[in-house]
Amino acid sequence: MRRTSRKPSNLSESLHQRLNSYALAASAAGVSLAALAQPAEGKIVYTPTHRVIEPKHHYSLDLNHDRTTDFTLGYGTQMVTSGTIRSIYALGAPGNAVEGTAGSPFLAAAFDAGTPIPNRHRFSHSWARMAYQCDGFIGSCARTTSFKGNWTHAKNRYLGLKFKIHGKTHYGWARLSIHWEAYPRYRFAAVLTGYAYETIPNKPIIAGKTHGKDVITLQPATLGHLARGAYAILAWRGEQ
Repeated sequence: MRRTSRKPSNLSESLHQRLNSYALAASAAGVSLAALAQPAEGKIVYTPTHRVIEPKHHYSLDLNHDRTTDFTLGYGTQMVTSGTIRSIYALGAPGNAVEGTAGSPFLAAAFDAGTPIPNRHRFSHSWARMAYQCDGFIGSCARTTSFKGNWTHAKNRYLGLKFKIHGKTHYGWARLSIHWEAYPRYRFAAVLTGYAYETIPNKPIIAGKTHGKDVITLQPATLGHLARGAYAILAWRGEQ
């Protein structure tokens, strides 16, 4: 019986091209990488990372590695009449959105591992605040030591994400922790430690799912070596 190869239609073309280039490079170097065959069965693409977002900085999150920013995670300052608000925020590119809370889509929800996304909450199609601090009398935030938001002192919580691939809706998550200190000066920062997305359009994703037959794990440093070609792979093998 003749066997035909099948290409999963739900993975992005960019990801297919990159994986194919890695496979060709590995083949040229005589390297056998079973992981490169996994996308044929995979449904969740997970990328571990470690990025610190501090004041006046932001991180461009590319969930599906197509070199397009899907979300911006940043630390910004907003000047208002009665004071200043410093916020860690998530901003989706046009057509993308961040899942908010039941009360307000503009306050990003902080989900526990195992929570399905979407989670019946409204999505904010604009700037969504994760955690914030006020200088001045601004609504319920009336003093410098105030630290508010769903992400206050969050550790390994999950941001629910909705974005587009070729015009179709996909769901994903980003795992972050928020660090805050009151001394010697009031400040806080976010640490991004991983993100993932579901390759099947409109299919919910489980926050924090990083293992299983339906998960592909991408290691950016390793893939970077493979993309450079056979000589780079030989050097990489030597390092290991």
